[in-house]
Parts: sequence; C-alpha cells; structure tokens
Amino acid sequence: MINNRPYIGRFAPSPTGSLHLGSLCTALASFLEARRQQGLWLLRIDDLDTQRNIKGSVDNILKTLYTFGLHWDRTEDYQSHYLKNYEEILIDLTKNQQTYPCICSRKILLAKQPCLCRDIISTQAHSSLRVRINPCLISFKDKLQGLTSHQFSNQNDDFLLKRRDGIIAYQFAVVIDDERQQVSQVVRGADLLDSTPNQIYLRQLLGLTPLNYMHIPVIIDEGGYKLSKQTRATAVDLKKPQAIIFKLLNLLKQNPPKELNQSPIKEQLEWAINNWNPLFLKNVRAICNND
Repeated sequence: MINNRPYIGRFAPSPTGSLHLGSLCTALASFLEARRQQGLWLLRIDDLDTQRNIKGSVDNILKTLYTFGLHWDRTEDYQSHYLKNYEEILIDLTKNQQTYPCICSRKILLAKQPCLCRDIISTQAHSSLRVRINPCLISFKDKLQGLTSHQFSNQNDDFLLKRRDGIIAYQFAVVIDDERQQVSQVVRGADLLDSTPNQIYLRQLLGLTPLNYMHIPVIIDEGGYKLSKQTRATAVDLKKPQAIIFKLLNLLKQNPPKELNQSPIKEQLEWAINNWNPLFLKNVRAICNND
C-alpha cells in the first residue's frame, strides 16, 4: 500500500483521563516519525464517546504534550465539531443500501450469538447501524508488523458504524477524521492492528486514498497487561519530563547515549529526530515497562 500524499501524521487521544506512559509512548513515536519525514504532526481529540469523557482531560492532555516538547502543527481538531459530517456520510451509505439497522444488544453479541438483523426491516427507534460487508480479502503491509490479512466472509463481519445510543462508532469516525485531516500515515499501538482491516474496508467503500500504517509495540506491565486507563495506569509525571523521554527512547529501542539523560527536552528530541529508526521495533508487538 503506497500513499504519495505529503507526510501528515496525527495523535488522537480520547479525553478520558490523563496521558499515561503507554499513550505518551505512542505520541512520541508518532511525533518522531512525522518530524523525521519532515512532515506535519496533528493533534485530534477523539471526544465522541461523551459517556467516557472526563472534564479537564483535554487541558491535561495539551499541557502534558507541551511539557514533553511534543508540539503539534495547526490548531487541535475535535471530533465533536463534525457530527453533521458523520451523519451526512451515514445517510449516503444507507441510501446506497450499504448499511442496515441492528437491534442486537451488546449482551447478545458478547455471547457470540449471530446477528440476524441484516435481512430484517427494523422499525425500532433505538437501533445501531452496521455496515453491510461484501465478501472480500483485505491485506496490507504494516511498516513494523508486516503483512496482515483478513477475510470478510459473512454477516458476522458486519461492524458498527453508529451505536444504539447514537454515538458514532470509532471504526467509522477514525476513517472520516483521517481523510478530513489528509493524514498519510497512521502511527498507533499494535493493539489496534486487528481493527485496521475494518477501516481499510470503509476507505475502499468510500473511495478514499489508501493510508500507510505503522503499529508500534504497546507497553505492558510485569504482569503482561497493557498499560491503559482500564488497568489504572498512572499519569506521567510532569515534573520529570527529561527522565521520562529518555526512558521512552530506550523502550522504543533507540539506544540513546547515557549523557542524553541529563540534557534538556529540546536536545533530547533533536537527537531522537535525527536518529529515529522505527525498524528497531520490527515484528515486536509489546515491550515491558521494567519499573
């Protein structure tokens, strides 16, 4: 998959709490890749899931990125400013019979019972919206994780575009967002690798330009669990930006010189940009935080 757009990368956190070491690692890798490519690095706040958003998180995210020297280009973007755009595209897909309403509850789907809504005309007001998948093979070559393929075969592969509560689904929103911002390469955690075929399918359905992908390893704790808000990962310490950037460069296998540990953030990032080589992470899905 080749994208010849000018390089534009992005970091897209959800305002559901403070940035932890794992999310900052993703931000750093995305930032370094963009700067190494002499491209733009954009910040998008993925704030559609209003039920999970936490007041004050956006300000905290902006402050954290600024403290660590990860300065974004252009004004930060907010998903919530584009609700009308998502809805208009969903209307077009529905007119073209590429979606259908689904009344299955989350409980039913988690129990792995098949969804039978594809061929049923639903009149319920509170139904979700699914894409009507056409059988096909989606393959792409990730810069770090290599070739990934997924065979879409039947209605069990139909995924959500809009939830029952009216919230636009991540899989749909991220496709529209990346196109709106003219993103050329997506750099994110390897935990999202398996969702990429869904997004590529939507891009093809909408006639959008293919993207390039680089899924970096996620950081796990000593118990083997990914650092996340769900596992109560602690917020990064804003009082120790130099030590944390140095640690992240080591976790990202960049082998910074020891003396860089005492250098100002600006010098650390300059060294990191000039020496950035993500291929040191090739075929690695997870890295352990040894603290």
